Amino acid sequence: MAKKKKEVALNLDAVLFKCRDILRKASNSGSFFEKRDLMLTLVFLRFIGEKFEDGVANLAEQLRKQGLDPEAPEIHAAFFDDPSFTDGTYNLQKEARWSTIINTPAPKLNTALDAALHSIATTDARLRGCFNEGTFTSRGLGASDIKQLVDEVNKISHKKFGEEKDLIGRVYEYFLKEFAVNATKEEGEFYTPHDAVQLIAAMIEPFDGTLYDPCCGSGGMFIQSADLVKARKGDIRRINVYGQEKEAATLRLAKMNLALRGISNNLGEASISTFKNDLHKGLYFDYIMANPPFNLKNWWEEGLANDARWVDYGVPPQSNANYAWVLHILSHLKPLTGVAGFLLSNGALNDSDALSIRQKLLEHDKVEAIVILPRDLFITTDISVTLWILNQNKRGGDYHGRQLRDRHGEVLFLDLRTWREHAVKGEQKKKVMLDSEQIARATAIYHRWQEKGTDGNSYAEPELYRSVSLAEIKAHDWSLIPSNYIEFVDHDLEMDYAAEMQRIQQSMHALMAREQKSQRELIAAFEGIGYGIGVTSGDDV
Repeated sequence: MAKKKKEVALNLDAVLFKCRDILRKASNSGSFFEKRDLMLTLVFLRFIGEKFEDGVANLAEQLRKQGLDPEAPEIHAAFFDDPSFTDGTYNLQKEARWSTIINTPAPKLNTALDAALHSIATTDARLRGCFNEGTFTSRGLGASDIKQLVDEVNKISHKKFGEEKDLIGRVYEYFLKEFAVNATKEEGEFYTPHDAVQLIAAMIEPFDGTLYDPCCGSGGMFIQSADLVKARKGDIRRINVYGQEKEAATLRLAKMNLALRGISNNLGEASISTFKNDLHKGLYFDYIMANPPFNLKNWWEEGLANDARWVDYGVPPQSNANYAWVLHILSHLKPLTGVAGFLLSNGALNDSDALSIRQKLLEHDKVEAIVILPRDLFITTDISVTLWILNQNKRGGDYHGRQLRDRHGEVLFLDLRTWREHAVKGEQKKKVMLDSEQIARATAIYHRWQEKGTDGNSYAEPELYRSVSLAEIKAHDWSLIPSNYIEFVDHDLEMDYAAEMQRIQQSMHALMAREQKSQRELIAAFEGIGYGIGVTSGDDV
């Protein structure tokens, strides 16, 4: 009897590694960006094809519940030749379906893939701009190479890896990490970790209204916010998404990502820097979530000197864009109700070049919370980052069913740097993550501080958080470094030195006894085979 093969569980990284290896060895595969574009377009076709197949299966199930046979020719012609879906699923023509692509002979695959892209672009206006038509024939990968890629991508499925995950973003993250770590660090192109996005979304609760990201990348902020709304049994159709992205390939990716999730959006038609051309100028948003490029250099141009975004606070330093992002975000918040959560490098907490801007932000009571995150959260950098929360309304009132108190003149500081116990497995470098319990705990600290019944004057836990008055921040020269305000306990003062010294001496005696025993055993062993060994004292060694 033949021995049954053990089934090996699919691993997303293993599949993507195989794709990377195929592209690395293939001729005509192009630059990193061209490889990434090709891969993400393939994954897009796979996901949208799977969504269509799921829609057809759901439609068939609905017909059966109504007593109709979906296999009957007349029923099939009436419902499936031109299916109508109510769940946001896209109706794909036969040439655009994954079932057609996966069954196409290898020599015809490049042509078939571009035919699928053309079909999608011409039949559904919502999907235009998600990809470059002609991607596959222009690259002209060999028949064997493109066939291998398609077969590997066929293994990537929401059924296998989970509908709740931002899989297309995960693919983007993988290729960013594997192909362009060094190339992208300078530009700050980092895929924002899911846990960091979840923390921001959980804290500011973007459940309805307008949501904006001025540097939206692959759209991960929007995806995670939509998932949070779904988890709270909300309706993602109540969220209107706005964004901007300067990298053309990444903008296409964001449009792909949102299209697959059925999230309506306005990301603009052009890929351009938010500073050079603000595509949403004059609009104000309920919520802003962002992960701007850290310490971005070369952002400044002379035309920005008199920009309206910094008229009330002063021109931000030209050395890096950190405070330019802060002021840009603030300029787009709804004046009375807007809330923003965004990430910046820790250097922005006490940047001397931006002291006057930081002072005005605090005096105008725009800063609500500062949260230092653990190091090593990001895949492509180990830089330490801070979550800033700006709030246009610290006077209290109803907020998503919670009754908030007046927090005027207070800032909450949290220091989560010690929350490093959850290592990310499978990474070459040491990486950590915040789990759901930690996210819930940090969110609860922030929300409890906001709510009625809390005394901000005494709201603190040593080494973790503290509510601080503006007067105290002023006394620290407007620094936002949490360690200036959160109490850190000197655990050495709690130590019983007599007991500790006794423990150390006992350990040393036990160690010396073990070493002496080992030496005696070693001498006896050598003497047993005819060798004599002399032992010196430790001072002679």
